[in-house]
Amino acid sequence: MSTSGPALCALAAIALSIATVAHGQGAAPADVASPWVELHAARARLLAGPPVAKASKAYLAGLEVSLAEGWKTYWRMPGDAGVPPLFDWTGSANAATIKVHYPAPQRLQEPGAQTIGYSSAVIFPIEVIPADASKPVDLKLTAEFGICREICVPAEAKFSLALSPRQLEGQPLPALVGALERVPRPQNGRRVGDPELQRVAASLDGNRPHLSIDVRFPNGDRGADVFVEAPAGLYVPLPKRLPDGADGTLRFEVDLSRGGNARDLQAKTLTLTLVSDAGATEATWAVP
Repeated sequence: MSTSGPALCALAAIALSIATVAHGQGAAPADVASPWVELHAARARLLAGPPVAKASKAYLAGLEVSLAEGWKTYWRMPGDAGVPPLFDWTGSANAATIKVHYPAPQRLQEPGAQTIGYSSAVIFPIEVIPADASKPVDLKLTAEFGICREICVPAEAKFSLALSPRQLEGQPLPALVGALERVPRPQNGRRVGDPELQRVAASLDGNRPHLSIDVRFPNGDRGADVFVEAPAGLYVPLPKRLPDGADGTLRFEVDLSRGGNARDLQAKTLTLTLVSDAGATEATWAVP
């Protein structure tokens, strides 16, 4: 996971006390959703149900975060500021693998910074593969994430959810299916309307090191944006959109002088997340 740049979002000095309250609201039946955990300007819960593919032996779960008006939370790479979410599954039983997926985020403007995340609400889809599909799965999750407005408040919430084999049958929860649909698809599995990475070039030397990125958005550029992640904790600044190419290709440039680590990107594989209102794609590119 990439780390953020300079921490411009001030964290509150005191930890939040967490109260767990069950609400009789929401689309998920009570037996597949944890009680809501009430937080500062937000609430969260863990829910789960059958997989999308009927032959699958993996539960489709999700962490749902509902935010008060004007508040936001962050993507796995938060941008110039902020804190990424952390998921700790210690104590879970009969879970062979647990994989968290991240819906396509948006660029958010903050005083003196640009960040990447979600406003209003988000569901992080979670694929849970049991070690033994004939036995129940006991999920234990401690989630940490930032809830931010003018300041960023660190939140911690604990969830517990028991999944029985019968919940592998039937229809998946519509809210979880919708969240999964918003997860960027790999470049080689993109749909017709999803963005397509056309070209990436890197200039790492000189007084203006930068990345040049060309992307095609087949269904229009509404909400079009690009986010770049590097491995090993290397920070890549947010791209700036340039004038479009003559063929309608959208052009973006990353000013690597802002990160101060341009040469460190040599031979690293970058992850590029291409988003738009019509779809999202995740592609990789190896820096020469």
